[in-house]
Amino acid sequence: MVFKKITLVGQSSESFEGAVDDAVERAEATLDNLMWVSVQNEAVELDQAEREYQAEVEVAFELEEGVGE
Repeated sequence: MVFKKITLVGQSSESFEGAVDDAVERAEATLDNLMWVSVQNEAVELDQAEREYQAEVEVAFELEEGVGE
């Protein structure tokens, strides 16, 4: 098996968990063979109107045979 890892940044106006869910939902919708997700970093963007929670996540997925080899 060969895995590829990419970094995504999810956002939420509610919470860090919401930001992680945002990134995971996007990964699940666009990647095949998703295997695991690891939260790398969390941050809050401060704006005059409201806070924006951000979660940087690393997602790993298994490559199909012959892809990226």
